[in-house]
Amino acid sequence: MEILVKIGQFLLSLSLLIILHEFGHFIFAKMFKTRVEKFYLFFNPWFSLFAKKIGETTFGIGWLPLGGYVKISGMIDESLDKEQLQQNPQPYEFRAKPAWQRLLIMIGGVLVNFILAIVIYIMVLFVWGEQYIPLSKMEHGIVPDSTAALIGFKPGDRIRTIDLKTVEKFNEITSTIILNNAQTVQVERNTEQLDIAIPSWVLQRAIKNNDILFSPRILMVIGGFSENSPAQKAGLLPGDEILQVDSVETRYLDQLIGILDTRKNQTVAVTVIRNQDTLTYPVAVSSNGKIGVYPETSISIPIETSEYGLFASIPAGINRGFKTANDYLKQLKLIFSPKTKAYESLGGFITIGKIFPGTWNWQNFWNLTAFLSIMLAILNLLPIPALDGGHVMFLLYEMITGHKPSEKFLEYAQIVGMIILLSLVVYANGNDIVRLFR
Repeated sequence: MEILVKIGQFLLSLSLLIILHEFGHFIFAKMFKTRVEKFYLFFNPWFSLFAKKIGETTFGIGWLPLGGYVKISGMIDESLDKEQLQQNPQPYEFRAKPAWQRLLIMIGGVLVNFILAIVIYIMVLFVWGEQYIPLSKMEHGIVPDSTAALIGFKPGDRIRTIDLKTVEKFNEITSTIILNNAQTVQVERNTEQLDIAIPSWVLQRAIKNNDILFSPRILMVIGGFSENSPAQKAGLLPGDEILQVDSVETRYLDQLIGILDTRKNQTVAVTVIRNQDTLTYPVAVSSNGKIGVYPETSISIPIETSEYGLFASIPAGINRGFKTANDYLKQLKLIFSPKTKAYESLGGFITIGKIFPGTWNWQNFWNLTAFLSIMLAILNLLPIPALDGGHVMFLLYEMITGHKPSEKFLEYAQIVGMIILLSLVVYANGNDIVRLFR
């Protein structure tokens, strides 16, 4: 069921983005009296799942969910319709329009995607606000993953600044370090102030392993029990704070996991504080190093919510849209950098689908849809023939030089662009398939 929910959210988000992107091209084409022959959600090689002609345009749904398209008369596109181009240009054709009109038709989809993302962010902030973990209030600090531990971070470190700049939200730590290629992180350890250097290899390793680098450190106060919990059977109760296991301090979840991993299939003495009493219970540890408890995270993780009225949500949504776009551009820079080898982690539809949660949550759905809308807009602006950005590149050349590339050149460029895009799709989705079998 979880997989079906993920697939459902992904397809709904993808369909919405494709339809609105293509509508951007469609509306500008209609504005300039340019004929649109087809408007398709998904591609339809050989046959369509649905097709209906309304006026001069056939609206349809294809069976191959790799995107969508509008076929505009007199335009060299992925259909490579040579027959039409052999005729004299007609007033209603794309090629007969002024360059500035053709430019607006081509950027219409990207423009709609950017506007859509900002509108979604405004709506999300107005309806739900923004929940975040304020870094300054994380009294128990962080737990480093294996990569962060290698460069000197320790459980309980409190991150104060990155490259001497304040980061307000915990969930922005990793992205700030990776996207800004941070050099140092300033931490407080007990009463000592330390500078931890970020070596260049951390960036490559973190991207390759999809490392989160840090998680909040969680006080080991019992929030509940798993089914057939050994701890519950031994007499532990919700609200008990675990202090020790076999006289080893385990006030935090990472400490408890560490000691239990060395006590598999053994019985240990678990010391807890309940109200003002200190109690000890013999508890059996399972073969996978568990005692069947999970912590009450709200005690350790301070979550705050910024609420926005209608007027306040508008500038906040715009700011989030531009910040998301800026961050994604930095990600692209990393992907194309041979130094980071981030291209090795490039993923396709499976990777995108996995970012959706296994349970339906409208707030998460709209946030992810807004992000994907910005991603779609930026990727479409890449100067690759067959993408909107390729058409824009040739149109800008025409507007600057006054010389229009020949239709034969544009035809060959379209073919080259389609080969490049198909290769990228195969590579990205091939990475997904390889990762499934690792």
